[in-house]
Amino acid sequence: MSDSALCDLHLVHEDAVHSAMKGRASDDDLTHLADVFGMLANPGRLRIVEALSRQELCVCDLSAVTGLSQSAVSHHLRHLRQLRLVAFRKEGRMAYYRLDDAHVAQLLHTGLEHIRE
Repeated sequence: MSDSALCDLHLVHEDAVHSAMKGRASDDDLTHLADVFGMLANPGRLRIVEALSRQELCVCDLSAVTGLSQSAVSHHLRHLRQLRLVAFRKEGRMAYYRLDDAHVAQLLHTGLEHIRE
């Protein structure tokens, strides 16, 4: 850490600390968010999320779109479902996957905007 990043005096600005702590996220919420970001920290899972941000797809379609094996897609989908990032519906023997809500797509698109700027 550079010297400029350190405080010369140990002086706590009570108003600033109180303001920064007001409305902050709970430890449980931050842990869950870290789990979500950890889950999205895999290019294969991001490809799945990206594809599902456009439309609902089955495992076979996701495999074709992402270039991953059907087994790998199923594995990733299981983890994404556990964190409620994706949901599915059954139609006969087929399962069709979609993003669980618009916030998941928003995370992806915001992240892509951030790295592209």
